[in-house]
Amino acid sequence: MHFVGACFRRRQGNINPRDAPNPNDRYAAAYLIGESSAHRATCRCEPPSHSRRRPVMSNTTDDNQRAHVSDAPSSHGISRRGLLRAGGAAGLAAIAAPLFPFAAANAAERTLKILQWSHFVPTYDKWFDQFAKEWGQKNNVHVTVDHINIADLVTTTSSEISANSGHDLIELGAEAAAFSPSVIDMADINQEAAKLCGTPFYVAKRVSYNPTKKLWYSFCHGWTVDCGDYRKSLWHKAGMPNGPDTWEDVLTIGADIMSKQGIPVGIGMSQELDSNMVARAVLWAWDTYVQDEWDDVVLDKDVFKRRSVEAVKYMADLFHKTMTPEIFSWNAASNNQALIAGKASYIVNSISAYRSAQETKPDIAKDVFFTGPLAGPNATRWANVHVLYDYIIPKFAKAREDTAKQFIKHLIENYDQAMYYSKLYNSPSYFNTAIPKGNRGYTAVKDATTLADLNDAWFKDDPFRLPGEAKGKLMPLLGATNWTTNLGHPGYSNPAVGEVFNTFILPNMMAKAARGDLKPEAAVDDAARQIRPIYESWRKRGLIGGKA
Repeated sequence: MHFVGACFRRRQGNINPRDAPNPNDRYAAAYLIGESSAHRATCRCEPPSHSRRRPVMSNTTDDNQRAHVSDAPSSHGISRRGLLRAGGAAGLAAIAAPLFPFAAANAAERTLKILQWSHFVPTYDKWFDQFAKEWGQKNNVHVTVDHINIADLVTTTSSEISANSGHDLIELGAEAAAFSPSVIDMADINQEAAKLCGTPFYVAKRVSYNPTKKLWYSFCHGWTVDCGDYRKSLWHKAGMPNGPDTWEDVLTIGADIMSKQGIPVGIGMSQELDSNMVARAVLWAWDTYVQDEWDDVVLDKDVFKRRSVEAVKYMADLFHKTMTPEIFSWNAASNNQALIAGKASYIVNSISAYRSAQETKPDIAKDVFFTGPLAGPNATRWANVHVLYDYIIPKFAKAREDTAKQFIKHLIENYDQAMYYSKLYNSPSYFNTAIPKGNRGYTAVKDATTLADLNDAWFKDDPFRLPGEAKGKLMPLLGATNWTTNLGHPGYSNPAVGEVFNTFILPNMMAKAARGDLKPEAAVDDAARQIRPIYESWRKRGLIGGKA
């Protein structure tokens, strides 16, 4: 339980016994197939050379405790997929040959309908639509791709599942866990991807696998870094040219920038994506969480309650000293718009606001620099995955299952293009994927053979930086796999924490205290009263662990 609070300190701490990082690969952590025994771990993240030295993590894990995939073939005439369904995670671990044959689909599978959210970097959607079309033409599949607002994904998916008809492949975020009773098992394609492309970034499992049901309900092909975006000129004038390193920096220097330069901090406390993310980052920085690693609610329990109250007090103080009331009614684009308009000194977001500024406000873009997650009072720092790319296949699309999984395989094998055409907004789940040969649509990177090589090279020298723009601005994000975690941290993503996310309980908690509607302690109690019935409801359905 206490691993999270200790992870960024210079000492060891306890890691979630259900999941442990790989010490030998900075881009991946243990891809455990089933339950495992407890691990001890720390991690290492090298600070960028041009920034102030930040706390260091180091990774160690007992190799003998890792789960391994057996080389033994299936036996007794049982099909691989049948063995998977019969044996769950244990069956998955027992199979050596490719878990999904990717055989030619039959006539009933000659169409594929894909639903996903409209990307925040428009060039990605343009590339993806053509990519899917070309794959369909080569494989005699009629592919259609529909894009909708990310805020509409859950209701649209719910409607399709209720109607038992709709898209065959649906891209969700952490909400995918809530649909696990209504989706096709994705164990085979997850295993096939690991065999082809190497061990994935550990968060990919935490947002695709239900350890209570031992079910792979989705496939996570990528994710986005959630970082700090700050205006260097403002912070330089305030005496901190490398931007904030701690939440205390944002409060004290942010207040100075607000009073002397008239530019507020841009941290939302409303019912939208970024407010949801930053509320969790602040709680984690104060060493407290909604749930522990066993799916028990701890927000208002014992020492966690004291920490939660302190985190809420901080957010109320931050509002009064550095922000304006508009943050209570922000939408998902508001902090981007504030930064681009020159009306925010610091926001927590992805790099999408910066990419937009490059096109519309180049002078602002050149002044935008980045930080990793900020440290709390005990030097703890974590960032939530900003967005996920988590594919599910509804059970009603059973006839197109093979086709959908063939497409997923094709996508991850060509993820260098997803990275490039998203302008580095998409980070891959499978960093060890080999770069395909031939013309890839971008200038080849010398000596790069894997996506990890591309990631490092492009973050060191952004291929999309403007003429005259500083080199290496994205370097503080190179260690993102060390400090990025999932919804539900320090446990797995699950339907309960997803519902808490989608009902905006945490940003509402922060807002109630900041506006003075409730005292910080009462705001925490109020949030916990809303959260507990959600957990109990999903626990009764057998989809999460923890105590009743």
